[in-house]
Amino acid sequence: MSSGASGSARTRYAILGCGSVGHAVAEELTERGKDVLILDRDESRVEALRDQDLNARVQDIAEPDVVDELGDRDIVLILASDVEANKAAVSAVRETGGDHYVVVRASDPVSEDELRERGADVVINPSTVIADSALQSLETGELEYMARQLAEIIEAGGDRMAILTHDNPEPDSIASATALQAIAEAFGVDADIVYSGDVGHQENRAFVNLLGIDLLARSEAPDLSEYGTVAAVDLAKSADESFDFDVEIDIYLDHLETEVPFDARFVDVRTNVSSTSTILTKYLQEFDQSPSEAVATALLYGIRAETLDFKRDTTPADLTAAAYLHPFANHDTLEQVESPSMSPETLDVLAEAIQNREVQGSHLFSTAGFIRDREALAQAAQHLLNLEGITTTAVLGIADDNIYLAARSKDIRLNIGNVLDEAFSEMGDAAGHSTQGSLEIPLGIFTGIEASGENRDTLLHLTEEAVRRKLFDALGVEGGSGDGSNGS
Repeated sequence: MSSGASGSARTRYAILGCGSVGHAVAEELTERGKDVLILDRDESRVEALRDQDLNARVQDIAEPDVVDELGDRDIVLILASDVEANKAAVSAVRETGGDHYVVVRASDPVSEDELRERGADVVINPSTVIADSALQSLETGELEYMARQLAEIIEAGGDRMAILTHDNPEPDSIASATALQAIAEAFGVDADIVYSGDVGHQENRAFVNLLGIDLLARSEAPDLSEYGTVAAVDLAKSADESFDFDVEIDIYLDHLETEVPFDARFVDVRTNVSSTSTILTKYLQEFDQSPSEAVATALLYGIRAETLDFKRDTTPADLTAAAYLHPFANHDTLEQVESPSMSPETLDVLAEAIQNREVQGSHLFSTAGFIRDREALAQAAQHLLNLEGITTTAVLGIADDNIYLAARSKDIRLNIGNVLDEAFSEMGDAAGHSTQGSLEIPLGIFTGIEASGENRDTLLHLTEEAVRRKLFDALGVEGGSGDGSNGS
């Protein structure tokens, strides 16, 4: 027998006050083989308990001598409906100076506080417990109802489905689409995952390649009208223009609200979780579908990426979803995804961004110059966010007659996506949310300058100065004129 099992067997319980709650607890503990003593002042109740082969004695728990009956009991559960008697029992137990672990029943928040002040280790309010249980049952019932609706729409849509991700999709969006694809296939429906933009970030490319996820670029996919069902996942991170499809969206799943409510036949937006991957995990469980290794690995990575490995805005639902996925996932693949090799282009962009950084307070702005891979800007912005004292970063680059800006923030008071949208919406396309954002601005009047030699430097300086000033002004940062340090 292990020491853990032996320790469990030695634990001895006392239940003070044995109404309906105490009786239920006593029966459960006895069934588990625990040593339980019951004390209650009602003689007829004690006799009835003895008839059930329970160890019960007559004792008024409000009297100080109740402690004489406890002996070497380890855990004392004070569960009478009379809160005043419970208060007296707690005080009597604590005044003896014993080390009993005391669990006591309250009736309202006021009595909860008073019982804690008297020394209770745990205070239980049955009303709160019942409310929590009711809400949990309601949530379970709601998910069951939503899953039934989702299944009906998938099955009624024919044998082809398109699943749209947000532009330049990230792990949470890709993973959610992959899970919805698996759900559709379980109902006999073939689903294509369709995206716009690029899968450019090295981690994202590694994620897709290592898991063998098939994605279709919007330009290469059939027209959306050819699909029987069109679903969209995790779209709120994209600019509003991304919602302007020429076909009705049937299914919409996200963990973020859009500025304008999304119009679809089936909508499930849950802002009480931190990733759309969490929502899709719940649906897999509701449909009683064990995820494949690839789907589980994708969803687990989606949750981890969206919560910064459970360090940002993580909810209990995210943690339980991750715990469910953990045994199904391939953790060697996860490690490979999280540590991809860095391309020479990304290294060059990062080096430029480090060299040209300008710091104002906790905000960092930098320029990577003329670039070939705009996704490298996002990686540079993320790396620079690790600098000590920095909470917000923005890295600018020029490519294909456009100015690109990638921004990252860990400041809980700031929504960097909103900042970019408010500052630059009249100049270009901004997208993002609380922790990351992107910006694309046509060079406009600057395109008349030949991008070579000295003019190339002039073009870069003019665009950098204009964007930096406007961004720092939007952030409310003083020193937007370029008098900041490089943070060295």
